[in-house]
Amino acid sequence: MKPRVIVTGTAGLIGQYFVKTAARWASGWEVHGLTRADLDLTDFSSVERMWERLQPNAVIHCAALSRTKDCERDPQQARRINVEATAYLAGCSKEIPFVFLSSGEVFDGQVGWYRETDHANPINVYGQTKLEAEHRVLQNPRHTVVRIVLTAGISLNGDRSFVEDMRQAATSGRAMTLYGDEFRCPLPAGVIPRAVWELVNREATGLYHLGGRDRLSRWEIGQALLACYPELQGHLFEGSSTSHTGAPRPRDLSLNCDKLQALLSFPIPGFREWLRDRMQQEGDLWDYESTLA
Repeated sequence: MKPRVIVTGTAGLIGQYFVKTAARWASGWEVHGLTRADLDLTDFSSVERMWERLQPNAVIHCAALSRTKDCERDPQQARRINVEATAYLAGCSKEIPFVFLSSGEVFDGQVGWYRETDHANPINVYGQTKLEAEHRVLQNPRHTVVRIVLTAGISLNGDRSFVEDMRQAATSGRAMTLYGDEFRCPLPAGVIPRAVWELVNREATGLYHLGGRDRLSRWEIGQALLACYPELQGHLFEGSSTSHTGAPRPRDLSLNCDKLQALLSFPIPGFREWLRDRMQQEGDLWDYESTLA
């Protein structure tokens, strides 16, 4: 029998990619995906019963309350899902590999190109809960934290990624203001499972950063997507983060990924490079099987 790995949050964008790419990148594992409909991770008695039934050999924890505005609106719920459920799962996994997907939002965005050794200083509830969860997970030397960034892709319901949000806004005729002074290093969703499966198979532990090679402003990201999605034309307008209202957003969340890149068998792509290469190929731009070096 193959060893069994549980992947949580498989109704979300990244969790869906983990399941869809498992046949390619995790052929040595039996992958068991869990959605929120399958299991409420904050119901610890239900988690315990699930654990006894499945008896996993590893866990990849993607589930989270990840919308910044939702976390600001209900900090207690954010902590229950992002911290307490993570800590409980990590405790259940004390003797097996446990990979927790965290976020670059643990940084305040004042510097950019953050390394794993740089001081974390979250400025919103989401980042605060992710950082606290990291501390809980990394108490166990068997466990792994991977901080990820703005992720592009296509989900089953069409409402999980920033690309989908932009397309929906354009289709409904809404204008979008994209900040020219807010920077991210966007990454195609399919790259994340490939990198994480390699970490799991290498039994690599500790803290890693995973983001694209390009440091792009939100405005530059929108301009790059125009070639792929012409429906965005006329709906994108450049603005400044100085006019932002709502939950605090870090200005620059570019991540230095040298530590992780040194372990991977493939180069982490830049966003523009990925879009250019995929535009030259046939098939879906975000095809699950196209995450090739």
